[in-house]
Amino acid sequence: MNPFVYRRAIDPRGAIDMAARPDACFIAGGTDFMQLWKAGISAPNLLIDISRLPLTAVERHDGGLRIGALARMSDVADHPEVRNSYPVLAQALLASASPQIRNVATIGGNLLQRTRCLYFRSGSLPCNKREPGSGCGARDGENRLHAIFGASAQCAATHASDLAVALVALGARVLLASQNGERALLLEDFFRLPEAQPEQDTVIAPGELIASIDVPAAGTWRSYYLKVRDRASFEFAVVSAAVVLDLADDRIRTARIAAGGVGTRPWRLRGCEAALIDAAPNAATFERAARLAGEGAQPLRHNGFKMALLERTVLRALQAVRGDL
Repeated sequence: MNPFVYRRAIDPRGAIDMAARPDACFIAGGTDFMQLWKAGISAPNLLIDISRLPLTAVERHDGGLRIGALARMSDVADHPEVRNSYPVLAQALLASASPQIRNVATIGGNLLQRTRCLYFRSGSLPCNKREPGSGCGARDGENRLHAIFGASAQCAATHASDLAVALVALGARVLLASQNGERALLLEDFFRLPEAQPEQDTVIAPGELIASIDVPAAGTWRSYYLKVRDRASFEFAVVSAAVVLDLADDRIRTARIAAGGVGTRPWRLRGCEAALIDAAPNAATFERAARLAGEGAQPLRHNGFKMALLERTVLRALQAVRGDL
């Protein structure tokens, strides 16, 4: 392990000022970062402990919900407002990791976690995310768990966060703070596609700090998160779906569906959404919409099964929202 300097920040401004130094890195829960550090994938010269910053609140904000970036995953999942108004969010959090990790991991850290691709996590296999220019071993190698949406010649790794999938379906925004002030953007736009710079997973700039996540008011939304995985315990998604519907007068007024385990970032299924809007929430509508889930997919040699699995997952999530399960 390389020598490093450790500093504890006592307020957000101080943390941001310290992060102006090259090769600085924030740490809070550290559940993903410590694995990357031990594997030699991350080696900061300055480690800034932000775990004591006052960014843990979960509270109403402008009619919606503001979640502090340092709120623990378990606390958010158990929050009454989340359980009652945003079940898709609570379900996604409870499907993430183990209870022990959820008690330590933070919301901001979860959104910034790196892919679980075996080529990235190994120090001896080619991976453009870990070593730009080395190639993507998954393209012609073991790619059963890789992306069918958003992949490029540079990378086919899937995004790992269940939480991010639910937040994208909810239309959440992320608030970023830096020495230049604050900026807010849709979480959907926060994650980058693996194009010219596959090693950059997000649009966060050096020295920027995730301050909070803003979720719009739930209103009459009904939502559900369904995760399909290889085993019931601590495991990442093979396929997942977050469904958010607004139902009124036996019609679907708005629909937002995001998928996980299938894209290089949380993937909006816009064809499914379009098929649902202004339609009756019945079996025929849901089946017709679910058949569009694989629209635009480009499966690799070993992961074509995800197309049919995604259709069935979306259908079951839609049925659950309507109360059929």
